[in-house]
Amino acid sequence: MPDNKSLAGGGSSLFSGFRVLGLYSNHVPHAVRYHQKHREFYLVTAVGKSFHTYNVNRLGIVAVSNSLLEDISYLAADRMLVFVAAGKLISAFARNKEVVMRYQEHKHEVRLLLPLGDHLVSADSGGDVIVWDVQGGDIYLRLEFNPASFDVSAMMHPSTYLNKVLFGSSQGALQLWNIKTSKLLFTFPGWSAGVTVLQQSPAVDVVGVGTATGRIIIHNIRLDETLMSFTQDWGPVTSLAFRTDGPPIVASGSPQGHIAFWDLERRQIVTQQRHVHSTAVAAATFLHGEPLLITTGADNAIKVWIFDQEGGGARLLRSRQGHSAPPTTIRHHGNDGKNILSAGQDGTLQSFSTVHERFNKNLGHGRCQPGSVRLGLSYEELRLPAITAFTSATARQSDWDGIAACHRGRRAATTWNYQRCTMGAHQLQPPAVCRSFTSCLLSQAVDVTSCGNFAVIGSSSGRVDVYNMQSGLHRGCYGDDGTAHSGAVRGVAVDALNQLTFTSGSDWLLKFWCFKSKKQEEQLQLGAAAAGMKLHRESGMLALALDDFTVLVVDTETRRVVRKFAGHRGNVNDMTFSPDGRWLVTVAMDCTIRTWDLPSGSLVDCFLVAMAPVSVSMSPTGDFLATAHVDSLGVYLWTNKSLCGPVGLRPLPADYQPTETTLPGVTAEEPEQEVTSEDVDDAYQSAEQLGAELVTLSLLPESRWKSLLHLDVIKRRNKPVAPPAAPAAAPFFLPTLAGLTPRFAALSEAEGENQSKVVSLGSLAERSEFASALEASLQSGSFDLPLRLLKDSGPSAISMELTNLAPEGGGASSLLLAFIQMIDSMLASGRDFDLAHGYLALFLKLHLRLLSQDAVAMEALLRLSSRLEDGWAGLRASFDQSLCLLSYAKSALL
Repeated sequence: MPDNKSLAGGGSSLFSGFRVLGLYSNHVPHAVRYHQKHREFYLVTAVGKSFHTYNVNRLGIVAVSNSLLEDISYLAADRMLVFVAAGKLISAFARNKEVVMRYQEHKHEVRLLLPLGDHLVSADSGGDVIVWDVQGGDIYLRLEFNPASFDVSAMMHPSTYLNKVLFGSSQGALQLWNIKTSKLLFTFPGWSAGVTVLQQSPAVDVVGVGTATGRIIIHNIRLDETLMSFTQDWGPVTSLAFRTDGPPIVASGSPQGHIAFWDLERRQIVTQQRHVHSTAVAAATFLHGEPLLITTGADNAIKVWIFDQEGGGARLLRSRQGHSAPPTTIRHHGNDGKNILSAGQDGTLQSFSTVHERFNKNLGHGRCQPGSVRLGLSYEELRLPAITAFTSATARQSDWDGIAACHRGRRAATTWNYQRCTMGAHQLQPPAVCRSFTSCLLSQAVDVTSCGNFAVIGSSSGRVDVYNMQSGLHRGCYGDDGTAHSGAVRGVAVDALNQLTFTSGSDWLLKFWCFKSKKQEEQLQLGAAAAGMKLHRESGMLALALDDFTVLVVDTETRRVVRKFAGHRGNVNDMTFSPDGRWLVTVAMDCTIRTWDLPSGSLVDCFLVAMAPVSVSMSPTGDFLATAHVDSLGVYLWTNKSLCGPVGLRPLPADYQPTETTLPGVTAEEPEQEVTSEDVDDAYQSAEQLGAELVTLSLLPESRWKSLLHLDVIKRRNKPVAPPAAPAAAPFFLPTLAGLTPRFAALSEAEGENQSKVVSLGSLAERSEFASALEASLQSGSFDLPLRLLKDSGPSAISMELTNLAPEGGGASSLLLAFIQMIDSMLASGRDFDLAHGYLALFLKLHLRLLSQDAVAMEALLRLSSRLEDGWAGLRASFDQSLCLLSYAKSALL
């Protein structure tokens, strides 16, 4: 059990970082790779200090890179490496994970990268352009531009132009350079607008130029002739992509998240896709030879569009998207703990799966009712504000809506349907008569009963109303005059049996109400106004976070305060109970996550994070703790160490100083599809032996060793009813030739004269190849050759070889001892574990009587017996541990 000092130095002793959910992309343009060996496209996106690799076919994450010291500012990739710019440093990643080369000669922040064969071209904000040797990391060429006259804003390699790079500037001019001879070949005056994008078209010598004024120019750089130009009305061009599967289409992205598709033959717009992303389109890429377009944006979304609509339109084929603004409230949905509902500042309600990303759901934005929509409203005005509080129930979610939510600055609460992934049909708000008496009535707190039939909503005016989830009708309010509290309601909760309702408000009161009669039964005076409330229905424990940074725990049976916890130095943002009600986890603005033990009334775990947590939820199964943080788009998962092994917890002192813990990162869910370089042989070579405490099987068919003890039975069963008839043999003294047709061999006169009539028995006295190899191995100490001969033999041949080891079979006592030593070496190495036991069993069956009369052999057998017992003892312990863990996992699933 660790002491407090060791705990302070090691972070949390109860939770460890596992992974983060809901992070996919940011404002950095993505990179697309085609793997020739896998015959598949891969997408590389930047997320903070690391990058993710997805397969385009399923958008499943296959690799996550190691983290860098700074956030990634630019990405580029070729068929072997992924190049990443972070600050002034450029890193080359192999296998999409580890850094194999660093390039660090830039004095300003690197903002552009261009792989070009064996070289890498990089440009920084100070005007320096460096051409690197990729393999050696040396500088091949350095170009210096004056940012005041030519600030490099885009660059590309024109197709078929050897050693040529085209640079675009924010002043509008373009320059074509030969990076091998360091010569400026040509300068294009530009179009009086800053260049934002340069893109090679499918035609040689033709490039697409995107400008800051929204103009798109298709230019022939060989003839210096503008072929055509388009203008989008949505601001600067953020990306350009040419379609290569047939139709001459170019796609242009905009800062508003729209994409326009232009026909190069008819020189007009074909169609436009609005609201592709809620933020600027970071990059758009057509897959080569396929009608698929990949788009990413700063709204944390990856989308794949397919062009199979009439008129050239596109539809969304598959996507991965999280919150575009930080989540504010997270809650586990259901009793299996596999889904987490998350409401963000972007106004969306989403569900993240802890099993796999393909189970994620996006319930979308809240919207105004059709009856209240007026003509002329924009898309943004139709959307409801962000959700501030919500709760869910699964009891009747198949019949009607099971989620109720409160929105910022709105009187009415909304309902949502988890299974249909849509907003519900009901708007929960008090009757018009009640609203007329209250000028400021905003919903702030909500709770859905465990049966899923009712929703209790508290408002800023002090009202607490009850609604029916099926019909959306108002079913009454608490308080004689319609006011439950004299101040704003900060929390509402209903017990497991719908007997009591608990409300807390800014008037420093906690009130107990009869759920059915809606009459007040009792109230408790609090030491400060309540900021939040959490009820553990199974145990009846009610936790309240107060404005003075303390936490109270009230027993709803005795209706008394049973625990008071102090220690936070900031507003307590959220709380959650462990499934058994033993722990209370609180998060606050002081960036700490604290775990309080209710039976002992003490703090047992505390750790510090870099960003203040705003919401927390523990899984109903107790395996994961989920947190959401300020200025972070992801939902972070922490594993509960107490489920994996014994965890020693001691009360922490009041002056305990927590240690900062790094937030968990993303893990690859499909490691078997890891992307590797084409020139590297990525075939995994299995080791001969993983460890001294493990054993390795031979992988031979079971018939080679399992049937050795039953050969006599097998032969007796396979014995034919009638013996086979032998063909008529020629006289023994007439030699014959081998073949299908019997022929006599004619002897020469010399052979006939020199041939002796005495038969030599030397060939009959020779030992077999196995016996000779075994005898030689006794001298050298290596038994690889005789073991290989046995592996190549069948069961009958093995039985004959082991039988002939005895002296009466032409063998010797030394061969018996050599075989025992061979089995001992096999058991000592741990390899061919099954063969060693099969061969030893047959050997003892054949020669045990003879071995018992030899003292040397018996001593060797005793040593072999002790080795067998030790080996089986270790294996039995491993088997028992694995079976115990498997039984526990089965019981947890049931």
